[in-house]
Amino acid sequence: MLLAVFCSPLQAERISISMDKDWEFSLRDLGADSVFIEEQGWRQLDLPHDWSIEGKYNKYHPSGRGGGYLPTGIAWYRKEFQLPAAYEGRRVFIEFDGVMANSEVYINGHLLGKRPNGYVSFSYDMSDHLRFGGNNQLSVRVDNSIQPSSRWYTGSGINRHVRMILKSPVHLPQWGVFVRSSKVSSATAELNVQIDVKNDGDQSADVEVVSILKDAGGKEVSKSSSKLKAVKAGESGRIDQNLSVRKPRLWSLEDPALYTLEVSLYKAKELQDTELVTTGIRSIRFDPAAGFFLNEKNTKMYGVCLHSDGGAVGTAVPLSLWEYRLERLRELGVNAIRLAHNPVAPEFLDLCDRMGFLVMNESFDTWQGAKNHAEKGYNLFFKEWWYADTRDQVLRDRNHPSVVIFSVGNEIRDNLNNPDGFAKYKNQQDCVHKYDGSRPVTMALFRPNSSGVYQNGFAEMMDVVGQNYRVDELVAYHEAHPEKAVIGTENIHDIASWLVLRDKPYMSGQFLWTGIDYLGEAFWPNVMYTISLLDITGQAKPQGLQRKSWWSTEAMVAMVRKSDNNGAGYWVSDWTPIDLDTYDQSWVEVYSNCEEVEIFLNGVSQGRKAMEKHAAPAEYRLSFRPGECKIVGYNQGKQVAETIYNTAGAPDKIILSSNRQVLSNDWDEVAVVRATVVDSKGIVCATADHLIQFEVQGAGRLVATGNANPQNHEMYVVPEKTAYQGSCIAIVRAKDNQGKITIRAKAEGIRGEAQLWP
Repeated sequence: MLLAVFCSPLQAERISISMDKDWEFSLRDLGADSVFIEEQGWRQLDLPHDWSIEGKYNKYHPSGRGGGYLPTGIAWYRKEFQLPAAYEGRRVFIEFDGVMANSEVYINGHLLGKRPNGYVSFSYDMSDHLRFGGNNQLSVRVDNSIQPSSRWYTGSGINRHVRMILKSPVHLPQWGVFVRSSKVSSATAELNVQIDVKNDGDQSADVEVVSILKDAGGKEVSKSSSKLKAVKAGESGRIDQNLSVRKPRLWSLEDPALYTLEVSLYKAKELQDTELVTTGIRSIRFDPAAGFFLNEKNTKMYGVCLHSDGGAVGTAVPLSLWEYRLERLRELGVNAIRLAHNPVAPEFLDLCDRMGFLVMNESFDTWQGAKNHAEKGYNLFFKEWWYADTRDQVLRDRNHPSVVIFSVGNEIRDNLNNPDGFAKYKNQQDCVHKYDGSRPVTMALFRPNSSGVYQNGFAEMMDVVGQNYRVDELVAYHEAHPEKAVIGTENIHDIASWLVLRDKPYMSGQFLWTGIDYLGEAFWPNVMYTISLLDITGQAKPQGLQRKSWWSTEAMVAMVRKSDNNGAGYWVSDWTPIDLDTYDQSWVEVYSNCEEVEIFLNGVSQGRKAMEKHAAPAEYRLSFRPGECKIVGYNQGKQVAETIYNTAGAPDKIILSSNRQVLSNDWDEVAVVRATVVDSKGIVCATADHLIQFEVQGAGRLVATGNANPQNHEMYVVPEKTAYQGSCIAIVRAKDNQGKITIRAKAEGIRGEAQLWP
């Protein structure tokens, strides 16, 4: 399909056009000259798109353990569009939020550029190679065949959004506006605004920049105007402005208030360009003795690490799916996210801004030293590309109030015990500071005592010292260097690590490995990593319930038991054994933030116990009886929380639930529909493993199906999925602007269910 852009030729200001729709895709390697000649072997699709998630699992795929045994390769995308002849003379840019990986972008057969890093955002100026008034041909070659390239699943393709931007020759360059807060209080705040101006015209230009700050309701709260004389043709200029805000609404975890800065560029009083920057007013501080402060409020970071896949959708993740997942994490008390170990799609940070999450923004998993199962990864490109990739990440993300710290590496295998290792870190830290002096820099140190970085002065270079695991080493380092702020960049789910965070005032925060199960980093037949708070479909796991008892402020109780008799097996959170005949001794742990807990088994108390001050669960050894297991929590002798578990009978039917009842016709908006097998009383059958078939009719369409089984090898872009621990999910998107969506689920031997929206 040909995209035709028709706008008023007299319109001088910026025009932004989504380029997501109506691409053609071919999973094969073609020559750049033949891409628009070849007619066969193409299919039409919309972006973002991950082709790896569409494939079949195979133990022998080159992606291997890291890539989750899914296919990779070389592919082409192509698209045609038109621009009116009246727009000749405008600057026209194509912006990619990320292409996985080793992309080459062509316009009308001309190579615009290459980018090996699949996570960074980038743009190219197409202006000099366009046919204004005629057809234009945009093509992208994606090469993810160089394997193994990653220790986790990356996906393949143009898996993030794309847009075309038309600007006047005199314009605001991409990421050219930087807003930072200073002198922040509840009474007043200052915004320091740095604005770059680019003159791609053929004459020198005098310009004026007007900046207007608006609150969430669109009301103007501050304004500044500045002039810049004689910006020479082909050169850039910079303007610095200060805006004062009275009684600002500060961005915080509890109230993530946002403002919009409207920056308008004028030449000879004619509007040339406008940039809208969403930002928040807040202060941050890492104190070596007292930890992290947000708006001068001492705040512990209860964090998790997250990779960039969304389970069944791969790495082309609709924003509403991330919102669903972050909501589930927040229910467990999570307030911070470490982006492991790469830049994310920019809208993910927009979401963290809106929802009120703190973010550690990380750049690289490797420098030049290779890692096992990823020997052909970014280590091959670091030396040539680290500066551009770091610079572009910082420029893109520096206006987000959620971002409070940058990390430039994770468990780096380069030698850090020599001048070259020192220089690699220092150069990256200096790069971050050059483009954003408002945030500190860290990295996730790996076995620092054995690598020597705690003895050779390396750690003293870091703004904040971060370490993965071995919390006792980080504690010892801080006590030897009390002038250094510290943070746990990666931690396990144990009590000892939690007590360090809880009891050591100087510990700014910890980031658990990991928050949500993710694809890859698993040995066959497993295809996903599973030591997380949430499973890959978004349900809380036993360790998630325990973490909630430590991090949540809402009174809660939860029970887990060993799956097999007399303490054998793994932890589950139900009262339905696999085999009722052989299960008679139940080992139970109760997680709670209450003072006391009590178990009632079929109405009979099994004893009340005080919760330990050292955060250990209450332990019970029960003679199993089918029926009702009720857990009660007490504060000051009064019941404040209750959770009931029942033994399920035979599977009877499927029930459907959805996190959304209304969907907009938008790629980024999906519903997570969960199909759960229950007995005749509606109790979840946790052992059910029925093959559930989904059908979506009306104004919606099925995107993918998934379950939480780490050994499930079924394809994702199919209308059926085997239930795991009683449930599976379907991801549904609207395909029309209005109408009703009907979803049906059925399985052999039990009753199905249909759900109608709205």
